[in-house]
Amino acid sequence: MADTNIVIIGAGYAGVHAAKKLAKKYKNDPSVSITLIDRHSYHTMMTELHEVAAHRVEPDAIQFDLRRLFNRTKVNLVTDSVTHVDHDTKVVTTKQGTYNYDYLILGMGGEPNDFGTPGVGEHAFTLWSWEDAVLLREHIEKTVHQAAQIADEATRRAMLTFTVCGSGFTGIEMVGELYEWKNRLAKDNKLDEEDITLYVVEAAPTILNMLDRKDADKAESYMVKKGIKILKNSPIVEVKKDRVILKTGEEIPTHTLIWTAGVKANSDTKDYGMSAGRAGRLKVNEYMESEDLKDVYVIGDLAYYEEEPGKPTPQIVEAAEQTGMTAAKSIIAEISGGEKQAYNGKYHGVMVSIGARYGVANLSGIRLSGWFANFMKHMVNLYYFFGIRSGYYMFQYVMHEFFHTKDKRNIFRNFTTRFGNVLWSLPLRIFVGGFWLVEAGAKIWGETTWQKATSSWSNVKLLFKGLGEDSWLVGSTVRMPFEWLQTTTSGASESATEGATEWADPILSRMPGIFQWFMEIVLPNADMAVFMQKFMVFVELGIGLAILGGLFTWLASAASAGFLVMFTLSAMLGWDKVWALPASIALMNGSGRSFGLDYWVVPFLQRKVGDWWYGKERSIYRDNKDVVKQNKKQKAS
Repeated sequence: MADTNIVIIGAGYAGVHAAKKLAKKYKNDPSVSITLIDRHSYHTMMTELHEVAAHRVEPDAIQFDLRRLFNRTKVNLVTDSVTHVDHDTKVVTTKQGTYNYDYLILGMGGEPNDFGTPGVGEHAFTLWSWEDAVLLREHIEKTVHQAAQIADEATRRAMLTFTVCGSGFTGIEMVGELYEWKNRLAKDNKLDEEDITLYVVEAAPTILNMLDRKDADKAESYMVKKGIKILKNSPIVEVKKDRVILKTGEEIPTHTLIWTAGVKANSDTKDYGMSAGRAGRLKVNEYMESEDLKDVYVIGDLAYYEEEPGKPTPQIVEAAEQTGMTAAKSIIAEISGGEKQAYNGKYHGVMVSIGARYGVANLSGIRLSGWFANFMKHMVNLYYFFGIRSGYYMFQYVMHEFFHTKDKRNIFRNFTTRFGNVLWSLPLRIFVGGFWLVEAGAKIWGETTWQKATSSWSNVKLLFKGLGEDSWLVGSTVRMPFEWLQTTTSGASESATEGATEWADPILSRMPGIFQWFMEIVLPNADMAVFMQKFMVFVELGIGLAILGGLFTWLASAASAGFLVMFTLSAMLGWDKVWALPASIALMNGSGRSFGLDYWVVPFLQRKVGDWWYGKERSIYRDNKDVVKQNKKQKAS
């Protein structure tokens, strides 16, 4: 049996870091036992809850199983709810058992603070847990779907109005995700994007008060430009099922209020007999040890330690991680000897994302906005996985954020997504496009000139000195090795056999009979053959340019595959070029949307041509407007 029992309650950012630190220190020490208790079997990436709530990523993207985080460590995992802590006997009681402790770490975090506002508990949605995010997402999808069927304009408008209370990180990131999601919500429910209205309601005279005003103003300007309505100096005094009431008396008709206005200490700790500071947070000293109880440490959002008079540790991830490490090091000093290290918060900046493609950040004085701010946020998140030594979830994060997103909700837009295009086919596309350009170049300049010009950089200038004698565009010699065309030329002085192109050993030694019959119909004489071979040069050039540039790539790849099949049946395609056939088929996967012109062209044509030919979809049709107006007049009278 272990001599020293360490119990950690809460597998949040702080608890996970503390457990990792202690597990590493006492990896080979059987006298120390470490137990991590949480009501869930997973760790939630709280900073990304808004991505789940607004359907940017799937719910499992921010849910990290504790076994995957702590397997092959000495941390004992317990999924249970703590019901009581007896500090005299040093026993933690859960619904399923009891656990003795020598050292206790409390890291249960915080919970939403409604400040006693009437109606918040009954009618508002919070965003403080994985369950909150899933519930909110389901509500939004259901509400928009129902609103699309409502004919009454006022009710419909209220259902399609989404209001966020609070302009901190959580509130602004949530409304930013809603802005990027509303296009998909509208499309799926046959609505106009403009039908969906977004509000941010803030009691203070400014928003994003954790940022300096320059950065906050950039964020506000971006949101206003995108049509998000921001109400400042507007405290909410009551929340009803279908509207919110502001202190000014103004009402906002809405069926969805997302409350992100504040955080308080976890209510589970109210009976723990410890002194509390602002918002119920438990007071600790500089070693994260309780001011009232020995061997009890408090970390994360739950801890109240003033780094400066009146300035407690901020409720951010970096502070949670550092308080967890401080508590772990303090316990290590108690067990193994040594001097305790006082908490010294080192914060590298703040950042807020407004959707997947825009953000603002201040990293140790370096200000970033737009794409770079969100890129750095991803880098910080990846560094977090490095800190908890989880390569598995680092990989999963990359997949969820860069390859599994839809609707351009990604800093790389749709360039990297696996849905509708494949980034990994880009090298193959360049290779196949280059193949056709080489084929066309050899025919345009002639095989002899082309070979010399491409043999070295110094010879490229030969391409600017005119076409060679064996160019398919010069003269009227038939270059195709078809027997029925080799007995005559179309007025050429040389014979076809003398000027014909030399072909590699073909895949087929001769054309199949039925295909030869078809070709003799298509190319009955030398004149037609000369015309077609000149025409084919430009077709090959067009296919190469289209595939290389990613323009109409599906059609160009299909044409590539079709012509290669034709050349094979014509006994003109050698084994050295057969690879281009399966490669062309592989490119018929939407590859032009990965760093290609199809990224813009195809969606534009689908939208414009679709609306022109089929008309624009609506959830409710009112083609006979005169009858509708007449009915309204009759009701009014």
